[in-house]
Amino acid sequence: MSDRPFANADPRWLSLVRDAREWFATPLGQQMLQEERRLLKEELARFFGGYLVHYGPPGDFEGTAQIRCCVRLGAPLPGVQILCEEQAWPIAEHAADVVVLQHALDFSLSPHALLREAARSVRPGGHLLVVGINPRSLWGLRRLFASDALRQARCIGSSRVGDWLSLLGFALEKRRFGCYRPPLSSRAWQSRTARLESWGESWQMPGGGFYLLVVRKLVVGLRPLPQTRREPIGKLLPLPVVKVSGRASSKHEA
Repeated sequence: MSDRPFANADPRWLSLVRDAREWFATPLGQQMLQEERRLLKEELARFFGGYLVHYGPPGDFEGTAQIRCCVRLGAPLPGVQILCEEQAWPIAEHAADVVVLQHALDFSLSPHALLREAARSVRPGGHLLVVGINPRSLWGLRRLFASDALRQARCIGSSRVGDWLSLLGFALEKRRFGCYRPPLSSRAWQSRTARLESWGESWQMPGGGFYLLVVRKLVVGLRPLPQTRREPIGKLLPLPVVKVSGRASSKHEA
């Protein structure tokens, strides 16, 4: 795929996304993606609609049969269907039923702008799924000592991303964690620590290598008309009536 449409794109962004793609192709990256596929499949199975948009450096992504069309956006890399920069999606406002950001914020030059662009694309009542590396995990700790592309990851915490989404008009529905095995490149050690996945999944401990946020875009309803305040006026009491006697009445006529 040619880079010609991205002749004016920031070379730092292109290099960052390419390095991230290469890291997810390594045994460590595949270990994390394996658990992410399972969680994403479970969550996406309950969504319906016409369009799903995926953005992120991982090389492969499985959609869901309940959504008619799945589109992958991003840099000029294999598997990407629509080329775009992270701050300029060629998607109309409120066009997508579901948007998936898979490690997009981790490998982004401007996470705030990217999140705003994704939020703009979700229809009211639609969902946004955010997958990110958990900084409070062994994977987040490995980032500090890594010499590969993982060192470039931002590793923004799930609580912080949740606060950003709340300001953008989203409500948190679910927070899940995965990849509880330590980041060991040896396949033998990966198989020995496989039991940690079932243990961590059952308890949903916050120490997983990645987090998955499922948020829903709030529907803005009609604004009710302000009610005018009514002051109490008290009880209505009958006025006293003066009784006129017959003698006084005849005297007055005379």
